[in-house]
Amino acid sequence: MKLLMLKITVAAFLAMAPALQAAPHAKTYQVTGPVLEVTDSTVTVQKGDEKWQVARDQSTKVKGDLKVGAKVTIEYEMVAKGVEVKADKKK
Repeated sequence: MKLLMLKITVAAFLAMAPALQAAPHAKTYQVTGPVLEVTDSTVTVQKGDEKWQVARDQSTKVKGDLKVGAKVTIEYEMVAKGVEVKADKKK
């Protein structure tokens, strides 16, 4: 019985795999500049006259020694957390 369940689970996964790979991803962007601040949840970078604070978590991959003053390039995506549609006032 356990072998049958394993076969069904594997078959279901294999059937879904192409759909998972074809799922659309958000466009990727980059920001480059010196690091102003590093916390467990953010990295703040100076870009021209602007400060860019980018969120990060345990899954964020860091190559090198991330510290204040280091020049970095951060790759990020913009993903909507919610959308509110406003009523049309023209009526």
